[in-house]
Amino acid sequence: MEIEVDPAGQAGRLSGRVALITGAAGGIGSAAALRFAAEGAAVALLDRRPDAIEQLADQIRRAGGQATAVTADVTDDGSVRQAVERATGHFGKIDVLFNCAGGSVAGDTAVDKVDLALWDRTLRLDLDGTMLCCRHAVPAIVRAGGGTVVNMSSGAGLRGSFGGHAYTAAKGAVIALTRALAAEYGPQGVRVNAICAGRIRTERILRNLDAGRPAPADSARRYPFREGDPVDIANIALFLASHESRMITGEAIAANGGYSAF
Repeated sequence: MEIEVDPAGQAGRLSGRVALITGAAGGIGSAAALRFAAEGAAVALLDRRPDAIEQLADQIRRAGGQATAVTADVTDDGSVRQAVERATGHFGKIDVLFNCAGGSVAGDTAVDKVDLALWDRTLRLDLDGTMLCCRHAVPAIVRAGGGTVVNMSSGAGLRGSFGGHAYTAAKGAVIALTRALAAEYGPQGVRVNAICAGRIRTERILRNLDAGRPAPADSARRYPFREGDPVDIANIALFLASHESRMITGEAIAANGGYSAF
């Protein structure tokens, strides 16, 4: 995905704002970084893969945008705290947090069969990682005068699923946490929403979970938009991060082609 950045930084929907994006090295996170930068945001790219995020940051800078790469592990409190300090030290503030780090893993299954170590790792990444980033970034957003948090949940958090119980539990908890955060920090000017994505064709999904298989014919007819690309979710995150969505907070936005609704 290529971007064109307004060098003056005045025309974009996120002009003058600083966004911290976790899980920025690939998939939805990198798509969001490019979209946010194209709309004038300065982006702090957080991931545990330093080479990948530095390459992405360099791509954004070469296009005329502002970006810095911050290596961190979202499951480690000290690592997240230092990452937020580095991002605020570099750009002076944080206005937007997009919690994109996480994801389902092969081997996740029903509670009577799931490996307990996998259960612990999944909740640590998908739920605790989201909490820790909010723990340290939300106070920075408050100090900046308010802003937005966008958390990645899943359609599994809305309607449950067969198997995948660790991921389902974590993403359901992210929705509950999102609502609690919206209530707690709304008076301080912070809006918090969750995106409940369906099947998104990221490299990880296509490689590990074989989500690229054609849908059954009846399902494809009923849900023609049941699969999406990373940029589809990035566009929703952009809307939720912008002032255009100023009336929306505490919501779980389904983005699964209607799969959770009918």
